[in-house]
Amino acid sequence: MNDPHGHSHAPHGRPHGHADDRPHAPHDHDHGHAHHEGRGGRLARWRHTAGHLRTPHSHESADKIDSALESSAKGMRALWVSLAVLGTTALAQVVVVILSGSVALLGDTVHNAADALTALPLAVAFVLGRRAATRRFTYGYGRAEDVAGIVIVLTIAASAVFAAWTAVDRLLDPQRISYLPAVAAAAVVGFIGNEWVARYRIRVGREIGSAALVADGLHARTDGFTSLAVLLGAGGAAIGWRLADPIVGLLITAAIVFVLRDAAREVFRRVMDAVDPALVDAAELALLEVPGVRGVGELRLRWIGHRLRAEVAVVVDGDLTVRQAHRVAVGAEHALLHAVPKLTAALVHADPATTPEETDPHAALRHHAPARVRTA
Repeated sequence: MNDPHGHSHAPHGRPHGHADDRPHAPHDHDHGHAHHEGRGGRLARWRHTAGHLRTPHSHESADKIDSALESSAKGMRALWVSLAVLGTTALAQVVVVILSGSVALLGDTVHNAADALTALPLAVAFVLGRRAATRRFTYGYGRAEDVAGIVIVLTIAASAVFAAWTAVDRLLDPQRISYLPAVAAAAVVGFIGNEWVARYRIRVGREIGSAALVADGLHARTDGFTSLAVLLGAGGAAIGWRLADPIVGLLITAAIVFVLRDAAREVFRRVMDAVDPALVDAAELALLEVPGVRGVGELRLRWIGHRLRAEVAVVVDGDLTVRQAHRVAVGAEHALLHAVPKLTAALVHADPATTPEETDPHAALRHHAPARVRTA
């Protein structure tokens, strides 16, 4: 039923655009309404219809759920494949570490193993993200990816501490490195394994919209370059410079710290609901082109896992009926679903345009918000 306040609700018995992950009756792309014929409205509608003819699609809840499940499945596949590749790489390096005693290779091996194990919390997050929303977790479990991101940051920090401790210990007590060719070969293997995993994780992460998976791929790429740094330690040892190995170990520790900084920044932004401002700009532009929308008020976007949700207030003609305002709101939601990648749901509130003689339609809410929060 229609909301007297002009919220975007579908007439099929459930709120339109609410991500409760329950299928509802299908609706046509024009939603069965004649859009409000503002200036240029008919031309905009023809352009929109032509776009549907070129690229048919559906916004039904069932289709959104299927897409989300498919994205999670791709993420899981990427995690297990990368876990197998990095695990094999780390095992090969462990054998060489035992034989050679190279602390630089040990630090690299520990980092590679930690990178492989970060697949586990992400896998748990993807599994939880598939669960339907409940009355307690009304937005679902998508934010489990943020928790996994925190675990990844802590894992990187632990590997940095271990690598630093081992390098300092070997710096104070230098030891001879054996099997130098094997150490060099293990370093090359580490680079190849990490770079392949990095490319795979980044590609899949961008495809499904998972910032955590992309960040983990960038982490793997940095690990690959630190593997190459081990070659320097082996080269130094080959010419008789016994301190080369622990010094390279310290350099690897520094590289891990830089990765830690970038990963922590990425996770912090996601936990704090940060989004790319370009997405907000794209959403505003799309809304302003919707027939009947006279202005855009408060607009909020947030990531829930690797999916986006939107909440927005649009200004409409104050003389519209509730049904007409609802049509404009549905058109606004539809435009957002087209304009914002990875957006799966939007809640649209229609505010009536007021004249100087009219009172603020939200005056009754003033005492609930003593300090208005301004968005940059």
